[in-house]
Amino acid sequence: MKGYLIPILFALGTALCWGMYGPTLGKARAPGGEWSPFKPYVFIGVAYLVIAIAGGLIAMKLKGDTFSYGGSHAPAMNWGFLAGTLGAAGALFLTNAVISSRGNTALVMPIVFGGAVSVNAVFAWSQLRKVPDFHISPLLWVGMALVVTGVVLVAMNTPHGAPKPKASAAAGTENSSGPAPAEAEQSNG
Repeated sequence: MKGYLIPILFALGTALCWGMYGPTLGKARAPGGEWSPFKPYVFIGVAYLVIAIAGGLIAMKLKGDTFSYGGSHAPAMNWGFLAGTLGAAGALFLTNAVISSRGNTALVMPIVFGGAVSVNAVFAWSQLRKVPDFHISPLLWVGMALVVTGVVLVAMNTPHGAPKPKASAAAGTENSSGPAPAEAEQSNG
């Protein structure tokens, strides 16, 4: 277990950052529809670009890596670009999910992250099933069913803010003539 502490801490850091991604994206929405929901997406890309390039270059330097992407290093460029494309497409899909759910990140985020772990497991299975004597535990499928159950439970039970009062109900109490019944009883008694 000792060797797992650092990876677990990094994974928890990722979960924290990505878990706050949806709510933060929700804050980037225009309160009155002043701008399109895709305006923040441009700066999501800028942030990815700055952090990925600066972080990548710093980490490469610290690890003593070369800055060459030719020859045998080409897969780092090709697969890295594909991974970045998938990440950016995921951010675009998430933006659309948040928009179409009217900002309901409590619905969207559990689906995204429960789905991501399941997609990862199915992809790993698809790559390894061709290996001779490969055996997959039935517990994988049980776990995936539990993920779906967990996603539904989290999405259904995440606390939400109080609903906004309806305009007609609020207008009806403000425009009523005379005191409210409780006030009338106090003034008569």
